[in-house]
Amino acid sequence: MEREVRVRFAPSPTGPLHIGGVRTALYNYLLARKLGGTMILRIEDTDQNRFVPGAEDYIRESLEWAGIELDESPWKGGPYAPYRQSERKPMYMQYALQLVESGHAYYAFDTAEELEEMRERLKAAKVATPQYNAITRATMKNSLTLPEDEVKKRLASGEAYVIRLKVPRKEEIRLKDMIRGWVMVHSSSIDDKVLMKSDGMPTYHLANIVDDHLMKITHVIRGEEWLPSAPLHVLLYRFLGWEDTMPEFAHLPLLLKPDGNGKLSKRDGDKFGFPVFPLEWTDPITGDKSMGYREKGFMPEAFVNFLAFLGWNPGTQQELFTMQELIEAFTVERIGKSGTKFDWQKARWFNEQYLRAKPDEELAQYLLKALEERNISCSLEKATKISGLMKERVTLPSDFWNEAVYFFEAPTTYSEKVASKKWNSQAVAVFTAFKDELGGLTEYNAESIKELLNTILERNAMKIGQVMQALRLAVTGLEAGPDLMQIIEIIGAAETKTRIEHAIEKLAPYAAA
Repeated sequence: MEREVRVRFAPSPTGPLHIGGVRTALYNYLLARKLGGTMILRIEDTDQNRFVPGAEDYIRESLEWAGIELDESPWKGGPYAPYRQSERKPMYMQYALQLVESGHAYYAFDTAEELEEMRERLKAAKVATPQYNAITRATMKNSLTLPEDEVKKRLASGEAYVIRLKVPRKEEIRLKDMIRGWVMVHSSSIDDKVLMKSDGMPTYHLANIVDDHLMKITHVIRGEEWLPSAPLHVLLYRFLGWEDTMPEFAHLPLLLKPDGNGKLSKRDGDKFGFPVFPLEWTDPITGDKSMGYREKGFMPEAFVNFLAFLGWNPGTQQELFTMQELIEAFTVERIGKSGTKFDWQKARWFNEQYLRAKPDEELAQYLLKALEERNISCSLEKATKISGLMKERVTLPSDFWNEAVYFFEAPTTYSEKVASKKWNSQAVAVFTAFKDELGGLTEYNAESIKELLNTILERNAMKIGQVMQALRLAVTGLEAGPDLMQIIEIIGAAETKTRIEHAIEKLAPYAAA
């Protein structure tokens, strides 16, 4: 009988959620929805020393913003609650003890000093990677080397101990990864990992396996950094008698720095000026702020579309996908094996496409917000016209003000390059007539403004190409931009006249030359 598909995203609340983590959550979500399954979020907070206040709320808000819906979570509940590992603490010990009783785990009483001595001894013997393993365990203080009565006495006295997995000495461990195919690891390369710490908390390895089993997880999609731990997890499933219901694994390729040299980090974002977190994050200890895609002005749909393509492709030329289209197109088989370079320009391109697809009236809200912050009044109608004119030139909502500033502020400086090439007495003659006759138009719109300009050019035996750049300079102060006739329509006849008169005065030396 086929099992119901159940996937989980299991972050640790140790700081802000990296976009690599959001991508992992997204791929889990796409698979769950594609196969009609359930999306679960579990907080893995067994390492209480690394817990960061606010991190859990940040994870929740990030996923909500990205549109990744959770079916079961600490906030929503569900049939397998609780969904925080710290609240599940009492249940882990029984599984660790089951492993001890079946001979697959053991008590270890070694002190920190004794462990350090062992590592130094192995280093001196030129052992490349000192480990507590099938060979070294025989020289250490544990329930495999101590007499049974002494072990009982130490346990009864409350002496500190950990429970370690007893990894077989010579065994080939095989795992079929959905992305990478068969992965084989020799057990001699795996150390006897701690399963239960001395404080009674499980390590990630034990808690993860127990929770995935109890929550009936069918697929584990996680980062490549967990691939070295996967054979250990296979052993745990086998030793606990759960091999038949072990989930399928898929280890995602790393997100790489823009140059492809190493894993993408916050430092890369700081260096090149792009966010590596979905939302802005303020460190509760240092007060340091980190950029977020949301605050940078990214549409959540653009962010998700961009993230989906960092490691996956649909096998077609299509690049723009709604969440529903991503769900329909998604397959794990189309996730690449190798790391994916982070491309900030491509991220910006995705946002441009989503911004341009929005109605002008919706885009006008970004401009109106920026104007309000500067105490500049503007009607919705005017802001809508400006936004429609500018949307092919913007990447982020903040660009609407940056690109449209000349609609509200007359230029005070002019490009010397354009002025020296295009500003002359002939152009000034055309502009003088143009500004004087502009206010007399019966219909004032871009078409009638252009007709008037052409009429004046004909009278002066000139072509539009001879004056267009100079006229743009007079009205906006810039060399290039959207349709100038539409700009003049929005600015109005009176303001255009004032600006041309100011330019004629300021640029008089060029006309005289």
